[in-house]
Amino acid sequence: MRNATELMVQYAAYHRDRRNIATHFVGIPLIVFAIGVLLARPGFEAGGLQLSPAWILWGLTTLWYLSLGNLTLGVAVSVANGLLMAIAQPLAAGSVSGWLTWGIGSFVAGWIIQFVGHYYEGRKPAFVDDLVGLLVGPMFVVGELMFMLGWGKGLQDEIERRVGPTHLRDLARPLARH
Repeated sequence: MRNATELMVQYAAYHRDRRNIATHFVGIPLIVFAIGVLLARPGFEAGGLQLSPAWILWGLTTLWYLSLGNLTLGVAVSVANGLLMAIAQPLAAGSVSGWLTWGIGSFVAGWIIQFVGHYYEGRKPAFVDDLVGLLVGPMFVVGELMFMLGWGKGLQDEIERRVGPTHLRDLARPLARH
């Protein structure tokens, strides 16, 4: 199994255009949120806990993220995904039409944003060649946010050594300067 560094390096190689990276900061959280909404039904109780397929998926992905050898990144992406799941849960409690509108609408909007980014990149999304990319996407966004905040310097240095400078530091600059 590839570790977090290998996965981030591979994903970063597919994501070099600042506009594409910027779209990932919106599209990927929307997709994770949408999955949380859509899988929040049906709910059931197990051992006094209220569970749903969304929380089971979150638990399984958390175990995967934590097994990749970078505890800080694994915890950070799991917390971010957990927050998106928690925000999504109440939307499943409403009407069926509201639940489906939020879930499907967010999912479609997220993917449209992703594909616009990859249009700018001029490359197909990473998951086309490797389905693990669907799990690495949230880790990439959280990792890049950590880098922007000055955390995870060692991982950032390794990514930049292997695929070149990250453009995320530059996201604060106007995209027109690209």
